[in-house]
Amino acid sequence: MKSIRIHGFNTPAVINEVSVPSIEADQVLVRVMASALNPLDIGLMAGWAARFFPIEFPYAIGCDFAGVVERVGDAVTTFKPGNAVVAWADPLTGGGLSEYSAVPAKSCVLLPSSLTPIEGAAIPTAGSTAWHGLFSEGHIKPGETVLVHAASGGVGIFAVQFAKKAGARVLATTSGAGIDLVRSLGADEVVDYKKQDFAQVFRDVDLVLDLVGGETQSRSYPVLKRGGRLVSTTSPPDVAVASAHGVSATMMYVKPYASRLDEVVRAVAQDGFKVVLDTSVPFEAFNDAIERQRSGRARGKIIITQS
Repeated sequence: MKSIRIHGFNTPAVINEVSVPSIEADQVLVRVMASALNPLDIGLMAGWAARFFPIEFPYAIGCDFAGVVERVGDAVTTFKPGNAVVAWADPLTGGGLSEYSAVPAKSCVLLPSSLTPIEGAAIPTAGSTAWHGLFSEGHIKPGETVLVHAASGGVGIFAVQFAKKAGARVLATTSGAGIDLVRSLGADEVVDYKKQDFAQVFRDVDLVLDLVGGETQSRSYPVLKRGGRLVSTTSPPDVAVASAHGVSATMMYVKPYASRLDEVVRAVAQDGFKVVLDTSVPFEAFNDAIERQRSGRARGKIIITQS
């Protein structure tokens, strides 16, 4: 089978011919139909994410994908061959950008009939980060004001919709074509961060979902009301600075919520949230997708498809 892999940090990804993986008793073999890229994939390729995920080479890229179950391990009772599934592989093993991938059954959920494989593949990391950043970590409540940074990216697009559905007033930062996109998804106010200083526009925010870090994070504390919360997915907040502003600040890592993937997938399917695609390319054009992800300019998810 074909598998997109890297053989070292900062080396080009290549298509290798490898054997179809065997499966353990608790695993399923999935014929991959669509895979989504994430910033983490770029971090793993570049090496800066190695301190969190000490991958081994050759490394098969891809954690988020959807496809059809081909075989199940002897201990698997939750799936059977022919089931359409969404899978969220461990970053240490990857394997999503391959024709077939072996993953633990617990890493998969059924793909709802209302979603395509492309839509399903877009959900695991981005949708779960948005969902748990707002609800499990941010404790969002109806009527609160929420500020979503990088609102037109993969996570931000889900976050704007989830927050609006939860009854929040949604503020957002983005730029260019992302402005109209984010407004169409329900944002009440949008700041073009390249033209305006959001810290001069927004005030009395209950919750900031920080998907950027750095200066954006540090300038977010003053926009929060006392007792407000900041949840970052990118870098540890300065607790002392947060305390000085009378707010709380935490960093979240979404993978511990992997066992609740079904909750997020069902919400997207049942509540009609939009899965916004930036780019969808065939398997052979994977380098175009990787470069688009590396650019940081994507408006929505970047998908690689297989026939």
